Amino acid sequence: MAVRRTRTRPGRPAYAVAAALAAAALLAASPQVAAGEPPPPAPAPPAAQAPAAAAAPAFGAYLDYGPRGVARMAELSHWLGGAELSVGHTYLPGDRWSNIAGAPGFLDVWADWRTREADRMLVLNVPMMERNEEGLDDDEVRALLRQGAAGRFDHHYRALAERLVELGVPDTVLVLGWEMNGTTYSHRCGPDPEAWKTYWNRIVTTMRAVPGQKFRFDFTPSRGRDAIPWTECYPGDATVDIIGMDSYDQPRGMPFDEQVTEPYGLQAHVDFAKAHGKPISYPEWGLFRNGDNAEYMRRMLAWMDEHKPVYNTLTDYCPHGVWQCDDNPRSTAVYRSVLFGRTDEPAPEVPEPTTPTVPPVPTVPEPAAGCSPLNLGDWVEYWLGGKLCVRLDWYSRHK
Repeated sequence: MAVRRTRTRPGRPAYAVAAALAAAALLAASPQVAAGEPPPPAPAPPAAQAPAAAAAPAFGAYLDYGPRGVARMAELSHWLGGAELSVGHTYLPGDRWSNIAGAPGFLDVWADWRTREADRMLVLNVPMMERNEEGLDDDEVRALLRQGAAGRFDHHYRALAERLVELGVPDTVLVLGWEMNGTTYSHRCGPDPEAWKTYWNRIVTTMRAVPGQKFRFDFTPSRGRDAIPWTECYPGDATVDIIGMDSYDQPRGMPFDEQVTEPYGLQAHVDFAKAHGKPISYPEWGLFRNGDNAEYMRRMLAWMDEHKPVYNTLTDYCPHGVWQCDDNPRSTAVYRSVLFGRTDEPAPEVPEPTTPTVPPVPTVPEPAAGCSPLNLGDWVEYWLGGKLCVRLDWYSRHK
C-alpha cells in the first residue's frame, strides 16, 4: 500500500513566537495599521492509495499418503527456495469401510501438520465406496449406489466427521467421490447418476450434522467428458462448496489450448463454477501422456495464476511429477522457476517515487502608500499575515 503523504507547515521557532507577540502588542497600540492577508495555502491532496496485491494461489503437492508425505513437505519447500507449501493433500484408503471412516493412526500426522500453522489447509480425498479400486462391474456399482442413497453407509461418514473434529481439523477440505465421471473407481457416477447425487447429498448432510465441523466439500471430476459428462453428476449448490478438476496432460497429442476449449474442459470448468457462484480448485494435476512437456507446465501454472483456485496440488510422482521424478527435467525447471520462493502473501507494493514537497516562500503584501514599514522579519510577518506599518501623518492628524 502506498504511504499517504500530507504536507505540513514548518514549525515556528521560539524567537519567532516572541517576536510575533511583541508585534501584536505594537499593532494594538498603533492608531493606523495597514496589513494585507495572503490567501491560506491550499491543503495538499492525499496521495492515491494503490490497491492491495492479490494473494498468490495456495499450493502444495501430493507426496505420499502418510508420515513420509508430511516429512517431504518441508523438503519440497526447501527445494523451492523456502516457498510456502500451505496445502497438504492425502487420500483415505478405499479398501474397506474401517479405513474410510478414519482408522486411528492414519490421519494423526496430517492433523498435526495442519494445526501447526493457522493458515494451512488439509485436503483429504474421501472414497464413497469400499473396494474402490477393485473394478466392480456396473450392476454391482449401481446396487451399491442405491444402498448408499438409502442411507446404508451413513454411519461410516458420521464416524469420519467425528474423527476429524476430534483431531482438531474440522475445516478439512473433503474431495468426495473424485473423478466420478470416469471408470476407474467404484464410486463412479455413470451406472446411476441420480442415485450417485442422492448418495453424495446424504454423505454431506450426515457429516455437516456433526457438532464442531466446518468442512468444505469439493466436487472434482476429471477434465473432459470421460465416461459421462461431469455436469450430469453435479449434486447441487447446497452441498457443494468448491468445484474442482483433476487435469493431467492427456490424451497424447492434445495441446494445452485444446485442453482449455474441449467440451467439459478447463474453460467449461471455470464457467460452470462461476455460473454456480463457487470457487474452483485443482486437487490433482501434472504431466502424463505427453511426457516431459514444459509447455503444459508453463501454461497450467499460468492458468492457475490467472483463475485463482482455492488451492492446487501437483501429483508429484512419476510420470506426473517434477521433484520426485527425474524423467521430466525441462518441466521441473519450469515448475521450480515459477514457484521458487513463492508465498501466499500479497507482494509488497513499491510506492512511486515522489518529488519532495518544498513549502512555498511566504509572500508578503506591499505596504500601503504613505506608510513606514516595520522590519520584523519574514516569519513574523508570515504569521501576522503581512508587514506592519505606521502612517507618516499620524502625528499631524492627532495634533
